[in-house]
Amino acid sequence: MLPAVRVGIVADALTGANDSVVQFAQRGWSSHLVIGTVDSAVTSDAVTSTAVDDAGPDTAVAVVTDARAMNYEAARKATAVAVHQLAGSGLHHLYLKIDSTMRGSVHAQIRGALDSWTQSYPDAFAVVCPAYPAMGRTVEQGRILIEGRGVETTAAGRDLLTPVHTNEMQQLLPGSVRIALNTGSDAANADALERAAQSAEIVVVDASSDADLEDLARTIELVGPRVVPVGAAGLAGSMARVWARHSIEGSAEEAGLRVPAAGAVLVVASSLHEVSRVQAETLAEAFAPTDVQVLTPALEDLIDEGGVESWLDARHQDRAAGTIPRVVMLLAPAERTVGGLPPPDAGATVAAGLAVIAEYLLESGDFNSLVLIGGDGAHAVLNRLRAVSLLVTGAMQEGIPVGVIERGTAQGLAVVTKAGGFGQPASVLEVVTKLLKSPTTEAFP
Repeated sequence: MLPAVRVGIVADALTGANDSVVQFAQRGWSSHLVIGTVDSAVTSDAVTSTAVDDAGPDTAVAVVTDARAMNYEAARKATAVAVHQLAGSGLHHLYLKIDSTMRGSVHAQIRGALDSWTQSYPDAFAVVCPAYPAMGRTVEQGRILIEGRGVETTAAGRDLLTPVHTNEMQQLLPGSVRIALNTGSDAANADALERAAQSAEIVVVDASSDADLEDLARTIELVGPRVVPVGAAGLAGSMARVWARHSIEGSAEEAGLRVPAAGAVLVVASSLHEVSRVQAETLAEAFAPTDVQVLTPALEDLIDEGGVESWLDARHQDRAAGTIPRVVMLLAPAERTVGGLPPPDAGATVAAGLAVIAEYLLESGDFNSLVLIGGDGAHAVLNRLRAVSLLVTGAMQEGIPVGVIERGTAQGLAVVTKAGGFGQPASVLEVVTKLLKSPTTEAFP
């Protein structure tokens, strides 16, 4: 038997971590997403036990920093700590998962990753390519594009928390250099990468197709583990193929859905991305009013002291003699200001409030699965459920992974995650339809 290969994935958001680690799961890897903060004891223990003691032939472990919206120094430190923890558990390769549209503190995350990885490989450098062609994200002539348009002209440019104001990768990553690879010339490409790294620790590479990503992955493998691949789920899938010792190609339709035959679906959408909002509307409109319930707490309910408790008390009284519909959807409020000003840490506070409500709903009804849309909210909900990790089993669709909670108050519950900006209008509806094995109308206690 060939020796195991251990890959550590460090991601700035939970949904991004999951849509990258699932790329490994679909190719035969034993794949886990660790829940918790990177500096917590539970995360450190989980990383060690999962990465070192896992019995799978190839193991991939993802951890989450929540660094996307952090300032430069905080993001750099959080990423460095995560890489250090994973490296201490015995890694062969490191993958840094960033936002496919370059939102947030990407430059700081790369610097943090290199801070720690250079302790193992003094001549380490980062190769950056956030292309995800299956989702319309490409890097062409050093520009990050979505469906052929500059990223700054899309919803990512209007993001409320981390807008992207330029499509020029070298402006987004100061001090970087850019190269273009030649198709079918792996050795020459490796030489080009080595030369570029002599002048900068961050090398940007173009890719407009899956074939380009395959070329890049083979080039990175030739140069060796001192290279830190930095990208989205697209490059992660290509790296999973070249790093694997045992590879069993899977497909979205072959995902292992560990879902009971009956039960309702709880959808928690913390993302304010336009794509997610349209998906939520499409889902709500597709079901009869008796089969779907949409809950949208006001911002004040989630940020005021005692607001969540008051909201829950009102819901409990309303539902004392009610029934649970097939689909319950909990949406974050669209507003993010009170009196014209954003409350301090509004995103984290809203996510925490939604998590408390989600826990109540799960305890109150017979849900067979949980769909989490948006990284901050997904992380908050899973932390609230005391989940230690997810065993990632496959994907419902491209970019929409599914897994099972390992340990915690909801152990064994099927969990689907989706990044806010991913998918088509009907994507969430299609996922929920697959999860609904049969109707149910279990009464609330």
